[in-house]
Amino acid sequence: MSTGKFITLEGGEGGGKSTQARLLATWLEARGHKTLVTREPGGTPLAEKIRALLLNPVDGYPDPLTEALLFNAARHDHLMRVIRPALASGAHVICDRFADSTRAYQGAGEKLDSTAIATLEQLVVTGTMPDLTLVLDLPAEVGLARVAARHQAAGAEKDRFEIEDMTFHQRLREAFFVIAAREPGRCALIDAQPAPDVVAAAIAEVAAARLGL
Repeated sequence: MSTGKFITLEGGEGGGKSTQARLLATWLEARGHKTLVTREPGGTPLAEKIRALLLNPVDGYPDPLTEALLFNAARHDHLMRVIRPALASGAHVICDRFADSTRAYQGAGEKLDSTAIATLEQLVVTGTMPDLTLVLDLPAEVGLARVAARHQAAGAEKDRFEIEDMTFHQRLREAFFVIAAREPGRCALIDAQPAPDVVAAAIAEVAAARLGL
């Protein structure tokens, strides 16, 4: 049995990652591929509890290193219990965020030392980097406006990262540009401003070309 492909979706807030993950899974399944859609932080009971702590802290925001450690604890559990077994079974795994988000959010956003991030990534992720990373890009102000509209419609509160200022979100966008430019063989920059079906078509084209799916 061949190993499945590991596909991640990255980018700032409001880019439509969860929507595109579902649409990509539908496209793959229509072509006869077994798929699994998951997310970070999350994907396992333990990782979902860590997600709640990270996105809606009750005792104030942790410092960047504590935050990175928590993200990587959730990631390790996710990899061990869900992602690696699914890939080994031949399923294609589509994950809404992965290690690049730690590089961008805790690294560029919160200015955690890159050596600390790289050390944690080597310890946790080694051997399971994505085969394809789709970076959904749009201006920070557009993404945040989408987030605000979504929360207003649902009557929900913004999470810990969504409430950060515009400068923080602009740093995130720049960080994802840098990641995509440094690893062009793995990453593909996708314009996330058009309608979801247009973005989905662009993603499908990239997945077919890069991975032969």
